[in-house]
Amino acid sequence: MSSAATSPGSIVRPDNPVQHVDTTKFIGWVAMVVGMFLAILDIQIVASSLENIQAGLSASPDEIGWVQTSYLIAEVVMIPLSGFLSRLISTRWLFVASAIGFTIFSIASAFAWSIESMIWFRAAQGFLGGAMIPTVFATTYIIFPADKRNTASVMIGLIATMAPTVGPTLGGYLTQSFSWHWLFLINVLPGMLIALVVAITLDVDRGDRSLLRGFDLRGLLAMAAFLGSLEYVLDEGPKDDWFDERAIVYGAVICVISGLYFFRRMFTYDHPIVDLRSFRDRNFAMGCIFSFTLGIGLYGSVYILPLLLSRVRGYDSLEIGTIMAVTGICQFISAPIAGKLTAKLPARVVLGFGLALFAVGVALNGFQNSQVSFHELILPQAVRGFALMFCMLPITNLALGTLPPEKIKNASGLYNLMRNLGGAIGLAAINTMLDKRTDLHFAHLAEHINTASTGFQNYLATMTARYSAMGLPDPQASAMKSIVNIITREASMISFNDVQLAMAGIFILALLLLPLARPARSGKPSADAH
Repeated sequence: MSSAATSPGSIVRPDNPVQHVDTTKFIGWVAMVVGMFLAILDIQIVASSLENIQAGLSASPDEIGWVQTSYLIAEVVMIPLSGFLSRLISTRWLFVASAIGFTIFSIASAFAWSIESMIWFRAAQGFLGGAMIPTVFATTYIIFPADKRNTASVMIGLIATMAPTVGPTLGGYLTQSFSWHWLFLINVLPGMLIALVVAITLDVDRGDRSLLRGFDLRGLLAMAAFLGSLEYVLDEGPKDDWFDERAIVYGAVICVISGLYFFRRMFTYDHPIVDLRSFRDRNFAMGCIFSFTLGIGLYGSVYILPLLLSRVRGYDSLEIGTIMAVTGICQFISAPIAGKLTAKLPARVVLGFGLALFAVGVALNGFQNSQVSFHELILPQAVRGFALMFCMLPITNLALGTLPPEKIKNASGLYNLMRNLGGAIGLAAINTMLDKRTDLHFAHLAEHINTASTGFQNYLATMTARYSAMGLPDPQASAMKSIVNIITREASMISFNDVQLAMAGIFILALLLLPLARPARSGKPSADAH
């Protein structure tokens, strides 16, 4: 990147766009991207070792889930709020405060003395760290001219999609080699360095304290209640059989009431906490739909494959991480290719290719058996990893590329929120579908366990004789238990295939919606774009 014509303290204005990127600002932007990586990685790295944290804090299975839920609820509230805060105190100081807060509460989480303290520390970590993600996207469209945004977007997309891929592997390694405390302590040194670098280098705008005069406290509380209860219902619903649990019912009621009030407030208040008018831009609205879809595929595929390999094949986190690494390698390979094609071809063409390829990659996982191993998973993982960058880059350009600069900060928060909501809703749907389909397939397979089935009788006799030779006290009961376990395994495997095919169908549906997006305009966005 060449030296800029703008000084570090200048403000980038729509009528005076930068043609070059200042080297100092570029260094700060790279630090921001690394910070975003830490924030996204933290979700996956902790998820891989929840059982170890549970044992260390003497928590129950119901309580340990809140280590993740509290983080996600707090993060999903901060993401849309980050647009207002960056206008209030500037992008630089919001990111610095976010990085420092994330680091401090990483240390606190590592030294948590009980499950209650861990939950509160994780909520603070998620809330304070949540601003690091959308500010990166907004800063990219502030400091990079149009002809360099694709290169920058390649780096962002690669980092954003790599974090969920390497998270389980890194989490498993740290836990097995050291202890679960290092899942949090690993953030400390890079977190402080990132905050320092950004504070020194990235002066791209000024805060506007006058925004406090019209601060919409009611809107903020309504948004927090709406998004927090929505995330809670989506996360806890599948575990508690949805509305059979009273807490889920209360959460759903709060979500509906606060949601209705929030949307009414945003469209009627003079200075709303989140400006929803960006959705008037068709490309931004369609970009958010595609971001939502990508969230389902990105978080869903990273969640379901490790779950399958653990539940059906009995693999540990290190073995699962080795398989998942195929996706990461293919992302690295495809990143420069996707970047060049995005710069030369219309965004809709590249995105159509990416959506179709991702659907194929997921669908290839939908026809596997319970003996699936590394070799059978190479092709589906490679196709899916290759497709990710062809989805990520054009979606970002489609959503943010036609908005005027003054709307980018707010819109970036909404855009990232849609991806997170896609992941949350997708995971809730996956868990529900797995439970329902497993019960259904188990019932169908169990129909063959009866005295009229010669195959069942022969297998039962064989297993009974084997357990009898082993000296077990009740060989027939042990044989029946073994058969039931086999049926459960096979029912689970068929259910995983069903979910993979359902995800492929969602991407095909998104592909059919692609013509509704307008061709992205080239060059800098116009000042009157809306």
